[in-house]
Amino acid sequence: MIGRVLALARDDTHRFSKQPAPRLTLLEGLGVEGDAHFGRTVQHLSRVRRDPTQPNLRQVHLIHAELLDELADRGFEVQPGEMGENVTTFGIDLLGLPRGARLKLGAEAVLEVTGLRNPCVQIDRFQEGLMQAVLDRDAAGALVRKAGVMAIVLAGGEVAVGDAVTVELPAEPHRALEPV
Repeated sequence: MIGRVLALARDDTHRFSKQPAPRLTLLEGLGVEGDAHFGRTVQHLSRVRRDPTQPNLRQVHLIHAELLDELADRGFEVQPGEMGENVTTFGIDLLGLPRGARLKLGAEAVLEVTGLRNPCVQIDRFQEGLMQAVLDRDAAGALVRKAGVMAIVLAGGEVAVGDAVTVELPAEPHRALEPV
């Protein structure tokens, strides 16, 4: 599977949306340099309140551009970075990846997918009804979360808009993604 980096974003404060950037620096074990979620331990404010010593499994947030197209078809106007993601990809089924899948971005950076983003009420504060639009049900009635995946940085490097994204699957048996 090969895709592309469509857009990049970061924000040094804890706001819902992130600011577009032409390139990002990813640092091993820490995340996106200059982003509020940068660090070895959890940085998500509600999780910090519960236990600030938890490992940061949410160093990088990725969303597939195909979701933005789907949302546009449903009447929502969402630009890359506006749902808090650092990396917007194109051509990769992020939600179909197993836990532990590795994503190589550009020449050096490698991410490991840790799980799904669990959408929260902030999505509806951004645009009313958006939370329901990023949730679905599969044929068995199980909840499907479509608001992207979370990852940790295994190898740092510079990532630029337009860079290739390649996928390396972990050894089987594959484990389905769960919210982190």
